[in-house]
Amino acid sequence: MATNIGMMDGAYFVGRNEILAWINARLQLTLSRVEEAASGAVQCQMMDMAHPGVVPMHKVNFDAKTEYDMIQNYKVLQDVFSKLKITKHIEVNKLVKGRPLDNLEFLQWLKRYCDSINGGLMNENYDPVERRTKGGKERNPKVSQKNSKSLQTSNSLNSASCNGVSSNKISGTKQGKPADASVETQRLTTELTDLKLSVDVLEKERDFYFAKLRDIELLCQTPKLENLPMAVAVKRILYAVDEKDCALAEAQEIVSRSIDVKET
Repeated sequence: MATNIGMMDGAYFVGRNEILAWINARLQLTLSRVEEAASGAVQCQMMDMAHPGVVPMHKVNFDAKTEYDMIQNYKVLQDVFSKLKITKHIEVNKLVKGRPLDNLEFLQWLKRYCDSINGGLMNENYDPVERRTKGGKERNPKVSQKNSKSLQTSNSLNSASCNGVSSNKISGTKQGKPADASVETQRLTTELTDLKLSVDVLEKERDFYFAKLRDIELLCQTPKLENLPMAVAVKRILYAVDEKDCALAEAQEIVSRSIDVKET
């Protein structure tokens, strides 16, 4: 079972769009950004789907907006992890800040975990909308209805209503240009977020491999090992400065000579 997944596991290369599509399809939501799952409610319900009856859904607050309320959701999630003996550490302080990369990584892990349960097959009898109302009252109807609009659209309409602007005026031709500009701004913002996430993932991968190379270098510099043929060969590859340099061939020759000497 995928309770501990290394950072170079394929799970952490699943894209934002795929993660959002996975969540929306299974929980009948309309999330458009990974940050919208920062409250921990989505994670709790995913675990509820994977392990029916383990999550006390009446304690999960889908309306959580403050960090305090979000932390309460993560406490529920942590209790579930403890019951299931899942050793995954939850970086609550980072997740509740709503930072895209931290939330994406946790959702990537969650997808990998859920895919390991029953081969990732969905529970056909699971009703996500009904489970979100298990506490006896409707929680966040914006996301609990099957045909609900996105959170962002709903918030925009509510804001317009408070300002005394009717929905007809918003959609009218006079407001067409501002609306188009808003859509374009949102699109560019989303693209920028995707690029930042991609850069963060690539930097993390770079740092991971650099750390491995540094460990190998330190090992080869150990006084008792640094003059051994294998250590010399490895350092020859590590210190090659030209990509056209035949470092591998020279390293192989060093190792081969040492083997020939031993055989004679």
